[in-house]
Amino acid sequence: MAKIRVTLVKSTIGQVASVKGTVAALGLKKIRSSKELEDTPAIQGMITKVKHLVKVENI
Repeated sequence: MAKIRVTLVKSTIGQVASVKGTVAALGLKKIRSSKELEDTPAIQGMITKVKHLVKVENI
């Protein structure tokens, strides 16, 4: 399965609780923190929800 790198590029301050929870579920804590994840439909849905806060790269 393909891997992707997700990086938090904007703060979650001022976001609704569900967006903050989604960012936490992706394993991102601080700005510029990155996580390598499997490219599954569930992860893609989470990324779509927070696409205005993250940067996604294929590995």
